[in-house]
Amino acid sequence: MAQLAESGSNPDVDLLYDINGLAEHAPHWADRVVEFIGEWGLPLAMVLLVVWCWATVRRRGGADAASSVAALVWAPLAAGIALLVNVPIRGFVQRPRPFVDHQGLDVLVGGKTDFSFVSDHATITMAMGVGLFVANRKFGLAGIALALLEGFCRVFMGVHYPTDVVGGFALGTAVVLLLSPLAMALLTPVMKAVETAPRAGRLIRARGASPAGRQSLIPGARAEHTEERDLAA
Repeated sequence: MAQLAESGSNPDVDLLYDINGLAEHAPHWADRVVEFIGEWGLPLAMVLLVVWCWATVRRRGGADAASSVAALVWAPLAAGIALLVNVPIRGFVQRPRPFVDHQGLDVLVGGKTDFSFVSDHATITMAMGVGLFVANRKFGLAGIALALLEGFCRVFMGVHYPTDVVGGFALGTAVVLLLSPLAMALLTPVMKAVETAPRAGRLIRARGASPAGRQSLIPGARAEHTEERDLAA
């Protein structure tokens, strides 16, 4: 099977060796950094990014605060659902880890005895990244970038084929987008009910944030609106 990578007859294996080969030539400390961020660091960074986006939405307030928070709640829920969907997929495909069938890989993390397709890490991070994009484009683009980096790390570490990662990206994205209309229809009323609660409402809108039902104006727009109202009078 290793000869397939050398001949280029299997692009998936060929790319696996190319990316994982970087680990062999990288300093030991660099391998340890990639091992940490690929296994734990990037998923944790994705959670922190969701929290950061929630804090931003909460401070901003406005009429769309409840729907934005509902989208943020949907992001980790979608990641969890995608993981559940992946269970029968992995059992059906039963693809061994790449280091089982291919010699010479520099495997940076041990203990991986389950099947390879699709990557759980790629599925989780992309689901949360796309879920973030539904709530806030700026944070969503950052989340998708982290997910892409996570996919690269999994191949670099020698624990997944590139197609395992691509499959995880596709699964995470599909779950978020296909179920998003139903999820938002269920979660938005709940978040609006939380918003009207005396204390729990601060989870949706911080004290001093613009209240629901009033859109915040961009700089200068408030003055123009006042002048137009005075002229009309």
